[in-house]
Amino acid sequence: MGAFNLADYVPYLGALDLQGLTSRIKKTGKTLDVVLENIIQEHEQIPSGAQSCEKDFIDMLLSLMNQPMNPHDENSCKIDRRVIKAIIIDMIMATYDTSAFSIEWTISELLRHPRVMKHVQDELERVIGMNRMVEETDLANLTYLSMVIKESFRLHPVAPFLIPRESMEDIEISGYYIPKKSRVIINSWAIGQDPYVWSDNVEEFYPERFINSNIDLKGRDFQLIPFGSGRRGCPGLQLGLTTVTYVLAQLLHCFDWVLPNGMLPNDLDMSEKFGLSMPRAKHLLAMPTYRLIG
Repeated sequence: MGAFNLADYVPYLGALDLQGLTSRIKKTGKTLDVVLENIIQEHEQIPSGAQSCEKDFIDMLLSLMNQPMNPHDENSCKIDRRVIKAIIIDMIMATYDTSAFSIEWTISELLRHPRVMKHVQDELERVIGMNRMVEETDLANLTYLSMVIKESFRLHPVAPFLIPRESMEDIEISGYYIPKKSRVIINSWAIGQDPYVWSDNVEEFYPERFINSNIDLKGRDFQLIPFGSGRRGCPGLQLGLTTVTYVLAQLLHCFDWVLPNGMLPNDLDMSEKFGLSMPRAKHLLAMPTYRLIG
């Protein structure tokens, strides 16, 4: 196949201002580059003695600056600012749609289960109060909201088949022979729906199943692996989980939510659209009412 030339498709796309489109893409690229450069410079300007013991993702990337991407091949491409910016963009883009889908599914389940919604809002009122908004430092204290998010990921993993793996050697697992080089796909959606893994009420949205449970989302508990597991697990786990938790906390703390036109909770369409990700088949429509005092 030859090189793709957008101009060849103009007759099919109608009147298309290629010059204007190219100009806008370049302008957007320059603006984005400024944002990424500022992020990198902020990390570079932190005095070494003032850095905390825990380095974040960008700190780790900067520590690899000018090193070969393949440590066994000195002639391989080296990690430079351009590569670091590309990785940051990948991280942001990978958590954009997936986080939005997770938030939409969780709000959907809460609208269908007013009891759970009330428990979440009671916890927010108790931990945060009604005179200020949620801050990121509050998230660790929202234990019931954490259980709600786990339950939402169990029923609605945004990547139902995770990322394909490849068997590095011939192996037999639970009586199944997997030849070397086999493509292996993990169905995290099916695991979350399996009554042998969870319980007879597996189809029910029931966050209390995580009370006194050590099951987390970091990939060590294979019954709940929406972000995968091991060294090839999702590198955006912490960013995605923080984003989902923070946005949900803000939406549920600041607003009461109801379905439109007198729709009953059981009438809400919960159909899924299967693909590489798993959004709702139909976008959620809900009406907010401000509830904070301040």
